[in-house]
Amino acid sequence: MDIAIHQVQAKARKVVVLQLIIAALSAAIFAIMDNGWSALSAFYGGCTSLAVSWMLRRGVLKANEIARDDPRRGMTALYVGAVQRFVLVLALLGLGLGLLEMAPLATVIGFGGAQLAYAVVMRNSAHPASR
Repeated sequence: MDIAIHQVQAKARKVVVLQLIIAALSAAIFAIMDNGWSALSAFYGGCTSLAVSWMLRRGVLKANEIARDDPRRGMTALYVGAVQRFVLVLALLGLGLGLLEMAPLATVIGFGGAQLAYAVVMRNSAHPASR
């Protein structure tokens, strides 16, 4: 297995665990402070972030595979993946807030907290020279 692929998978596992913990904690806080619907909304927001992280992992692995043959196509795959993740966030948050009528504040806090977890893991695992 390629070292880069192993590193991506190890970071992805850390991100998933931390995002699930934060989604559950934000849901618990909203359950205590507000109600069950707000708790579910916060967890939905966290799960939205988790879906985006999963897509990023999948896209990076796919781009790495493509880049072995053609580096330009590999970069294109990364850009296409970024657009897909942006659309996924819009669709999932639109579905949650519009159709399912989730609590807006709880949904956004759950999503933001889980995204923050992603940023923390990536920042801590970055090469020291790039910090």
